[in-house]
Amino acid sequence: MSKIIEGLFYSESHEYVRVEGDFGYVGITDHAQHELGNVVYVDMPEVDDEVVAGEEFGAVESTKAASDLFSPVSGTVVEVNEALEDEPGLINKDAFENWIMKVELSDKGELDNLMDANGYKAMIGE
Repeated sequence: MSKIIEGLFYSESHEYVRVEGDFGYVGITDHAQHELGNVVYVDMPEVDDEVVAGEEFGAVESTKAASDLFSPVSGTVVEVNEALEDEPGLINKDAFENWIMKVELSDKGELDNLMDANGYKAMIGE
């Protein structure tokens, strides 16, 4: 059974966003990292890149597959998790602690388009 955290927002493409003030920490869900298997590379955006909700911002590669990442929110990238450059497998250890990018949110109203923990549980059938 996948770990799902209350209070986060979830997308249909298995990204999450943890909101803190005007910022969102974006990563892939525990369910997604289980499906992918051992993560060997994370393609991340650059700081100051603009991301748009529903549009691609990077990719995760595992020993099984490569998967595009889609931003659940719009805004400006203010930080990327540089630890993942050297150790992409941190996502497998704890997908929720090891976020991929921190975004300054341009429209918090977009969060209404995402699922809560119960909605995500229902979507993945848990």
